[in-house]
Amino acid sequence: MNYQILPMTGGRLPQVAALEKICFPADPWSEELFRAALDNPNTSILLAEGEDGALLGYAVLSVILDEGNLDNIAVAPEARRRGVADALLDVLTGFGREHLSTLMLEVRASNVAAIALYKKHGFAAVGQRKNYYDAPREDAILMTLTF
Repeated sequence: MNYQILPMTGGRLPQVAALEKICFPADPWSEELFRAALDNPNTSILLAEGEDGALLGYAVLSVILDEGNLDNIAVAPEARRRGVADALLDVLTGFGREHLSTLMLEVRASNVAAIALYKKHGFAAVGQRKNYYDAPREDAILMTLTF
């Protein structure tokens, strides 16, 4: 599968919001929330786009001073296990190495595949947030990568 990682533009908002609803049906970000993130100079949204222009995935990174937070990452069901999330994380951790002291994220405690992917990229579990996710109620694992 061939794809490229590129910055999001406003024209992709409906597609990103639609993918968000597929990936996180219990509590998706709204198109308005993605628009606010896109308009925020401290936030970056990256897209993984297929050769045909199809949206395969996205990642949202917020930065405050020298700390980054991976707010959201999603991959279309048909593009999973094909390196899309890995490629998005490669770009984000590369940016982190050059510009940040720490990159943080929260992940569902039950999301074993995502936890393994984050560990592959050097993240370490440093804590747990009780009942972090509302639907269904679940703890989050707090993970960090220090540069």
